[in-house]
Amino acid sequence: MTLRQILLLTHDVVGEHMAGSGIRFWEFARVLDQHFDVTLATAPLGQERVPESVVGPGTVRIWRGSSASELSRLVQRADVIVASGPLVAMYPFLAASGKPLVVDCYDPFLLTGLQQHRHRPMSERWVRHERYRVAHVQGLRAADLVLCASERQKDYWLGMLSALGRINPSIHAEDAAFSSLVRVVPFGLPGQPPQHTCPALKGVWPGIGDGDKVVLWNGGIWDWFDAETAVRAMALIAEVRQDVRLFFMGQARPNATVSRPASVADVIRLSEELGLLDRYVMFHDWVPYQDRQNYLLEADVGISLHEPSAEVRFSFRTRLLDCVWAALPVVATEGDVLGEELAVAGLAHLVAPRDPRAVATAILTVLDAESNRDDSRARAEPLRARYRWTDASQPLIDFCKSPRVAPDKKRMRGVRVVPRRRLGSWLPPRLREAMNRNAFARFWLERRSQSR
Repeated sequence: MTLRQILLLTHDVVGEHMAGSGIRFWEFARVLDQHFDVTLATAPLGQERVPESVVGPGTVRIWRGSSASELSRLVQRADVIVASGPLVAMYPFLAASGKPLVVDCYDPFLLTGLQQHRHRPMSERWVRHERYRVAHVQGLRAADLVLCASERQKDYWLGMLSALGRINPSIHAEDAAFSSLVRVVPFGLPGQPPQHTCPALKGVWPGIGDGDKVVLWNGGIWDWFDAETAVRAMALIAEVRQDVRLFFMGQARPNATVSRPASVADVIRLSEELGLLDRYVMFHDWVPYQDRQNYLLEADVGISLHEPSAEVRFSFRTRLLDCVWAALPVVATEGDVLGEELAVAGLAHLVAPRDPRAVATAILTVLDAESNRDDSRARAEPLRARYRWTDASQPLIDFCKSPRVAPDKKRMRGVRVVPRRRLGSWLPPRLREAMNRNAFARFWLERRSQSR
C-alpha cells in the first residue's frame, strides 16, 4: 500500500543548531514518519546544511529550499501540507493548491512583533505590524486545520477566526466546538529521559568550577524577554555567594535571515558594566540541539523572565519544557500558561516582572533546598508523559490519516478580508471616512429591515 505523502514546510533552520519552528517541524517529521511518507522542507530563505548526525535514522527526506518554483512542484506531489504560520502569505500557491492544508500557529508572531519592534520609529512599526497581520489573515483563511499550543491560544485564534468569517454555519454544522478547525498541539518532549553524554559546563566552561551552581537561561535572548533582570539578580547574588553562575545557552538565532536581537548587546553590555561578564555571567553562541541535555543536566536551576505584555498571556515558553524533561527547577516571571502549569506542579517559582531582588531570592531558595533535583524528578514525571511528542502530535496524526478540505472553503473564496493595497492610499481621508459611515448605514438599515 502506498503511504500518504506529507509535506512539512517550515520557515526556520533545520540542522545542528535549531530553534522554535525548526525544532517543532523536525520533531513533527520524526513522529509522522512512523505513519506516512514524509518530506521535511525548509522554505527558500537561506538555510544551513543539515549534517548526517542530525538527520539520523528513518526515512524522512530533507528538502533544502532553493527556489519557489521547486517548492511549488513539491507541493503538487503532496497529499497533505503542514506549513508554519508565515508561509501561506509568502507562497500563495500553498493555498491555491487545493490540497488539505494545516497551518501551524503555535507562535502568535503578531504579538511578539509588537514587543520586538517597540523601540523602532512608529512608521516602521506600523509597516511591520501590517505585514504580520496580513500573514496571519492569509494563513487562517486558507487553513483546513489550525494548530495552536494551548487552550488559551485556542481562544485567541478562535477570536481571530471569528473576525475573518471562518467561524460560520458550515464549520458549526460539522463540529459545534470547532475542534475540526482548531486543535491544540503543544510543543513536546522526547519520549526518553535525557542522558549525560559529555561534560559541558562544570569544570569545562571557563569561569565555571566543578562545585559551582549554574543558573541556566536555556534559550534565545529575544527582545520580548527580560534578560537584564536576570543579570541584575546575579549582581545581588554575587554579594552573598561567589559560587553561582548565570549561563546563557544562546545569543543570535541560528537562522541567517533573522537579525540579531538588540537585547543581546544590551544584556552583554550590562553584564560588563556590573563587572559580571565572564566571572558570574557567561554567554554561548548557540548550543546544538542534540547537546542541550548535557547543559540541562549539569544546571541547578533554570530561568525564564519576560516583560509584561499581551505576548506573555498567549505565549507558550517552549524551552521551559526542556527543564521539565531534565527535571530542572525553574524561576520564571508570572503570566504565561506553561510557567503557571509548572508552578502548580511544584517545578517553578514565579516572580513579578522586573524585580531583580525577587528573582535573586527565588534562585537562592531553590539552591538552598535539600535534594531538590530528586523532588523535581517525581514532580516532572506526569508532565513528561503529557508532553511527549508522540502524544502531543496526535491531533496532527489524526488529520493526516483522514485529511479533508474545510467545508466553508468554497464560500470563503469570494469574501475579501484583506483590503486591496491601493484602497486608502489614494482616496482622500474625508472620502474614506464617508465610505465607512455609508457602509455602516447600509448594514444598519439591512439589519433593521430583516427584524421587521
